[in-house]
Amino acid sequence: MAGVIQTTVRRSLPASLLLRVRHRSPGLASGLAGGALAAGLGLAACTVLVMLLWVSSPYPDSGPGGALHVATALWLLAHGTELVRVDTLSGGPAPMGVPPLLLLVVPVWLLHRAARDAAEGGARDHARLVPGRTAWTGVVLGYLAVSAPAALYAAGGALRPAWPWTAVCVPLVAVVAAGTGVWTAYGRPSGPLEQLLGTVLPRGVRHLVLGPDGRPGVAARAAAAGAAVLVAGGAVLLAVSLGTHAGETRSAFGRLTEGWSGWLAVGLLCLTLLPNAAVWAAAYALGPGFLLGAGTPVTPLASGAAPLLPPFPLLAAVPGPGAGTAVHWAAGAVPLAAGAVVGRYVGRGAARGGGPPAAAWTPGRTAGAAALAAGLCGVLLALLAGLAGGPLGTDALARFGPVWWQVGAATVVWIGLTAAVSALTVRAWRRRRLYRRGDGRPGRAPAPRRPVLPRAVHRTRRPSRRWFSRKRAGIHRPAAPVAQDDPYLLLDHDDDHDGTAGLRPRPAPGHDRQPSVPPATDPEPPRGLSDLPGLDPDDDDPCPLPDDDGPPSALDVRRWRSAPANGEPRPPA
Repeated sequence: MAGVIQTTVRRSLPASLLLRVRHRSPGLASGLAGGALAAGLGLAACTVLVMLLWVSSPYPDSGPGGALHVATALWLLAHGTELVRVDTLSGGPAPMGVPPLLLLVVPVWLLHRAARDAAEGGARDHARLVPGRTAWTGVVLGYLAVSAPAALYAAGGALRPAWPWTAVCVPLVAVVAAGTGVWTAYGRPSGPLEQLLGTVLPRGVRHLVLGPDGRPGVAARAAAAGAAVLVAGGAVLLAVSLGTHAGETRSAFGRLTEGWSGWLAVGLLCLTLLPNAAVWAAAYALGPGFLLGAGTPVTPLASGAAPLLPPFPLLAAVPGPGAGTAVHWAAGAVPLAAGAVVGRYVGRGAARGGGPPAAAWTPGRTAGAAALAAGLCGVLLALLAGLAGGPLGTDALARFGPVWWQVGAATVVWIGLTAAVSALTVRAWRRRRLYRRGDGRPGRAPAPRRPVLPRAVHRTRRPSRRWFSRKRAGIHRPAAPVAQDDPYLLLDHDDDHDGTAGLRPRPAPGHDRQPSVPPATDPEPPRGLSDLPGLDPDDDDPCPLPDDDGPPSALDVRRWRSAPANGEPRPPA
């Protein structure tokens, strides 16, 4: 028995279970790793920023442990979590819930990338994607596995997270951002949006919004464009106001802190709060405005006297107290421009149509798509307004920023009216142009258009970029397939006298060109001069073939067949 060799090794029970789980869910492990990596990178970015400011500060209030607690709390605040400050002058806790929107971009982008890469699964061309639920579940669980210990660690610092907000905001950001990443990996299908709208909309107006002509997609793109125009217009208003109050903005830096390290910290804080200020300015242009403390609204019609506020640079752009003037009312041009942009997107989609006959939408369906775009734009602005504001303390500082439901309602009204009018106008104008060309007139052939040459169908998936990717040496990409109607003929790579190496441009249509050579029926190519039909090597040929014993090239055969011989054309192949 000593010479018996055991050839079968039985796996232990834990190893077999792990192997079985790995085979059943191939994307779960990569999703968990991607979610944990996304959370770690976000925490590392906030930690590096806070530690840099703590090292450069001449008067640090705490040691490195306190700086790490502040960095973790700042990372949780970027998710929308409300923080509570315990060491106040009054002795009671004070909430702080204004999340910098620029910091929110970091976890959202990291989660989006992690979910997209997990859904693709590192697959290459012609490979199947990982199931969406598996990739999404792995990324969310991996992210929350790092977020929970981070929240417990931040609870021991001066800025402590509020547990109800932490339990809602962090998982919500992870779920939404990971869902968009998986949706992107699958090509952004419109089916989920149509199913959601079909569930929410009443039966009477469902046919005006949904249909096979792509109205939900057009409305979604128009709403995104309108929200972008509103936020960009708010940024322009903010820049104009800061330029007008440049002296107050400059003096606020000196009154807050001294030294370059303090100015750098205040400047970075202002930079992270710039998107918040742009949303505040957009809410001001829409009409509801924003609040500077409880019961102190700031609107284009009138502005109340603000409470005693710190000399923050961005607060210098707030209009002074009193009734509004024509300069303040001019901010209404921003929602008008946003409504015109939304209407242009909807009008172009209405004139083009989405079905095979490319029929235009009816005026009712066009107005319904404009209303849907206005509703989606209102939802986006309400979400941004809710994220851009929050409390900065108690009593008079309990509310800062725009009221989300007022901003959403004002957006629907502004965009709904202007988008409907502009969409119908653009639709009528574009249909008129098509009618002049003959595309929409019955009994008349459409105007000739430039022909579109079909391309060879060769669909491959592009390799996705990883977190840190670089080119590998010695790897060459294969040549792309050539379609049959490519404007260049790829011949054999012969050594031509003109240096073109067998590459000949195809002549334009309508010009004289040499007749094409049909494919030879003989599977064996000619091996010498005597093998070519109708050719005597002793005759004087206007286009002689090479005298070597090797086989002639395809270009030599084409030249020989196109050249006349004794006044008669060459015989066909």
